[in-house]
Amino acid sequence: MRLSRRRGPVRSQTVTAEASWKIWVAAARPRTLPAAVAPVIVGSALAWRAGSFSPAAAAICLVFALLVQIGANFANDYYDFVHGADTGERVGPRRAVAAGLVTPAAMRRAVGLTLGLAFAVGLALVAWGGWWLVLVGGCCIVAAAAYTGGPFPLGYHGLGDLFVFVFFGLVAVGVTYYVQAGGVTVVVWEAAVAVGLLTVNILVVNNYRDLDTDRKAGKRTLVVRFGRGFALGQVAAGHVIACGILVALAWQGLYRPNAGIVVALILGTYALLQWRSLRQAQNAPEMIALLGWCSAYLAAYSVALAVLIVTG
Repeated sequence: MRLSRRRGPVRSQTVTAEASWKIWVAAARPRTLPAAVAPVIVGSALAWRAGSFSPAAAAICLVFALLVQIGANFANDYYDFVHGADTGERVGPRRAVAAGLVTPAAMRRAVGLTLGLAFAVGLALVAWGGWWLVLVGGCCIVAAAAYTGGPFPLGYHGLGDLFVFVFFGLVAVGVTYYVQAGGVTVVVWEAAVAVGLLTVNILVVNNYRDLDTDRKAGKRTLVVRFGRGFALGQVAAGHVIACGILVALAWQGLYRPNAGIVVALILGTYALLQWRSLRQAQNAPEMIALLGWCSAYLAAYSVALAVLIVTG
């Protein structure tokens, strides 16, 4: 019934080609895309340091990660509408299906097309890493769709944080390095943990903003389950561990200790300001701005870490 009620306004709306293009770009959620780029940057920098950097493999990893991220965002747009999580009470950025700008059927096709294209692109990595990567790529595709869809949507059962940490941290950094260097080291896993935790922080801030509407829709995120105080602690822990890993990697000889400490202090100060802004946020514009701030922090962290690794 919900779907049929939403189709009426969509048919009556005239959208120019340019406006339609902008709608789809917005639905892809550009502010979240650093989550796809960051692990490829870090994994490729580590491969460079190991003398195994492959521009072609790195480029394929990047395109695959971006398509999976966009496909997950499209799926989230569609399934949150279906589950009733995107309502007029929501304070976040406009969602295409809920706003009547894209029909549910069109968004569902976009999910299939984007994730299907991601899988096709990922097949090229078999030439570098072997056929077992087909299974890894398939798991990434399924998880992206299952984040808010399927019989057991991960995001609705408090497993979204784990999904993001595993696939946008451990898997993304690990596979990016593996297809170039042929193996994975402890240092790679440490860097992957840092990237994964900071990516989770983006999700936590998003769920922090949507606490009230998620609770009404039965979306049991960790913020809904344990409250905003827990979320603030989770964000703080992610920042502390990520900055600690910067220092730890320096002491393990990946780059100069002094450089690692300085970068950790700079990024740590930035993280503290971000955390304080989250704690003090009172309205929708402040919450929305913080999402971009978290993405920018992830991008800054990954670029800084990559520069440290490459320059030694």
